[in-house]
Amino acid sequence: MDRQAGKRRAAEEAVKLVERGMTLGLGTGSTAALFVDLLAKKVADGWALKGIPTSEDTRRRAERAGIEIVVPDETTVIDLAVDGADEADPKLNLIKGGGGALLREKIVAGAARRFVVIADKSKRVAALGAFPLPVEIEPFGWALTVRRVRETLAGLGYENAGIALRADEGEPFQSDGGNLIIDCALGRIDDPARLAAALKPIPGVIETGLFCAMTEMAIFGDEDGVSVDRPR
Repeated sequence: MDRQAGKRRAAEEAVKLVERGMTLGLGTGSTAALFVDLLAKKVADGWALKGIPTSEDTRRRAERAGIEIVVPDETTVIDLAVDGADEADPKLNLIKGGGGALLREKIVAGAARRFVVIADKSKRVAALGAFPLPVEIEPFGWALTVRRVRETLAGLGYENAGIALRADEGEPFQSDGGNLIIDCALGRIDDPARLAAALKPIPGVIETGLFCAMTEMAIFGDEDGVSVDRPR
């Protein structure tokens, strides 16, 4: 499968959902980047579009596309958020955060009137978990947080979970918000909502990469075209 062609087709399909004057939540990652780049033509054609980027990389890309960047306040309405996913199951539960922007992505997706996922068809899976689950954590006492995460996972049946502190060129990776990310290799997640509910209250855990019951639809592409999935 030509994954790059699939990403582009999915992004092209998502652009059809955009209307003049919209405020858009702009995701992070390679597929979301294609979506942002495609919006540049709309702006060049005179469309007034505003964007709330979920990462500094996306902000720079959106500025190059001519999209007006919005710093949201309590009155901000996000008409449509479009983002990629690392995995999506048949219920459209997602694993996100491979690009390290999961906290900002979840804030924007949760505030949007509509949240749509775009991805190549390799991201459609029968069950989540082959992709390690990112968890964003507070840097202070991070090893203590990891211990609690490990204990919690073991209590849910993930006794052999592999937990790794994400690194970047030999140094701990830091999100745009200055937090750390641990990647949890779980193998298979049969109940994503239960897992998210167990991890989130742990002191030091800021957010998990499990996006459950948040997605209106997912657009999956390959070299032959696109298919649209809705939660089952």
